[in-house]
Amino acid sequence: MKKHFSVLCVLLVAFAVFGSVAIAQDEPVTLLWGMWGSPEEIATHQLVADAYMEQNPDVTIELWSQPWGDYFTLLDTLFVADDPAAIPDVFFLFPVPSYASRGVLNNLDPFIEESGMDLTDYWPGAIDSTSFEGSVYGFPRDSAVEVLYYNKDDFDAAGLEYPDETWTWDDLRAAADALTIREASGRITRYGLAMEGGKYFNWVGGNGGMILDDMFNPTQCMLSQPEAVEGIEFFAGMMNDEIAWRDANLSQAGGDQSVFLAGQASMIIQNASRVPAFNAAGVNYDVAPVPMAPSGGRQAGGASGAAWVMSAVTDNPEEAWDFLQFLQSPEGGQAIYFATGEAFPPTRSGAESEVFLNPDRAPENKEAWLIGAETVNVNGNGFFADWNELNSTIISPVLTAIWAGEAQAADVLPGLCEDVDAYLAERGYGSS
Repeated sequence: MKKHFSVLCVLLVAFAVFGSVAIAQDEPVTLLWGMWGSPEEIATHQLVADAYMEQNPDVTIELWSQPWGDYFTLLDTLFVADDPAAIPDVFFLFPVPSYASRGVLNNLDPFIEESGMDLTDYWPGAIDSTSFEGSVYGFPRDSAVEVLYYNKDDFDAAGLEYPDETWTWDDLRAAADALTIREASGRITRYGLAMEGGKYFNWVGGNGGMILDDMFNPTQCMLSQPEAVEGIEFFAGMMNDEIAWRDANLSQAGGDQSVFLAGQASMIIQNASRVPAFNAAGVNYDVAPVPMAPSGGRQAGGASGAAWVMSAVTDNPEEAWDFLQFLQSPEGGQAIYFATGEAFPPTRSGAESEVFLNPDRAPENKEAWLIGAETVNVNGNGFFADWNELNSTIISPVLTAIWAGEAQAADVLPGLCEDVDAYLAERGYGSS
């Protein structure tokens, strides 16, 4: 902890000297900055605010932090009231297109054009995920690309070689089977794999499949296509064979982080958010790219994380824009966030920096994220106004039944796609 604090202090001093040029102010300005997060995460956000204010003494950054469970409800209430003084000037948001369609976010295209900001530094799909109707409305704070975490002690005890970038689904399944521990009674005390059901798109996309034909303006469901069915059957098959946690049971047990720390799973597939907890607990672990389909697939994890956006009614758009740029700078906000390893940078320059690749901070094989980031696509979430409703009311209930072992993918996915197609047609998707 002392070492981590000293590193951050050095970074803050460096930012004050080498950071972005402070903007000139006629009068002091206060920017309200909104986000959710744990107390530890909020403390990191405060460090970012302090670094910016050190460079810009005429700007005060005031944090508006809320619990995850209340955040979006409170934001919606503020949007209805339409009070510029109450709505955060800059805030954390997901999914951006859904909110952009409501007119509550500022279109960032004019700011990007005027500043000459280079968007090609972002990983594939990152800016797509924060755009709506061809315009950019936010910048992803991080990339949600997943990797395979594994407990090295468990692998050593089982006599297994560690995962690497050559692993396929067959290798993952064989390792999960070997790592699963069953008592004589049949009770399982450790599963080979723990993975959230919502991350199924890794298997669908990794096998060349898709959820919808277009995740921005869809016309039809693709989950009944052979590539998607095979990916879902692979994932469900590991649950049915009791070498991977069932999704509902995993949630009840506290999630993948909890079971990995408790020694109840030897592998998990997740983004970089688990790094601080595993490091703090002293787990002997490392990471590898998500295994590929045996037919020769690719990594196809999440392309985006939550993003920083600007309110459409902010009274200080120029100052808000300058703060947004600081948040995205590898020498500014990114350097503070990624010094902890808790998130994977959305840009190549950030991901390849010494701050993120720090060899003194576990895991050792951080390049696993870079391998995955090169091939991710926009496949895990829909980036159109009705995605949340479509996913929660039609897609997720069917997939939940599959993860529970109550339905077979090949039997129910064709009917699911019929319902999805009807939903899309009713709402006019795909029409010019």
